[in-house]
Amino acid sequence: MLDPQTLDEIDVLTRTVYGEARGETIDGQAAVAWVIQNRAAKGRTYMGKTIKDVCLKPNQFSCWNSNNVNRKLLLNLNTKSEIYENIRRVVEQVLNGTRADNTNGSTHYHTSHVQPNWTKDKSPTVTIGNHLFYNNID
Repeated sequence: MLDPQTLDEIDVLTRTVYGEARGETIDGQAAVAWVIQNRAAKGRTYMGKTIKDVCLKPNQFSCWNSNNVNRKLLLNLNTKSEIYENIRRVVEQVLNGTRADNTNGSTHYHTSHVQPNWTKDKSPTVTIGNHLFYNNID
């Protein structure tokens, strides 16, 4: 099986957005990419200092968890498929700054179906699709 450590940053980010937000709109996919970009920009070791580190940090993006059904899907994702190419285009726009940060600097998000402990006493900055985004989590 493909080892994610051998992939370049754009590929890892594309696969992460696929795993986390493939059912979302382009805005929702961009928002997930922006969260990852914002974490990397903070340069904090516990978040990861590079895009790839942020994406692959244990238990941060559930699609990479070894017990998550999405992991196999993203490791087997065809890089020539239409969905891969569409998400990669969004990812490249985020990374080169041609798509604005629609999360207002958020570094965290979750689906509307859960209420993680880290959201206690916090209000989401913005809701995009099925995800709530936060820029007030340390």
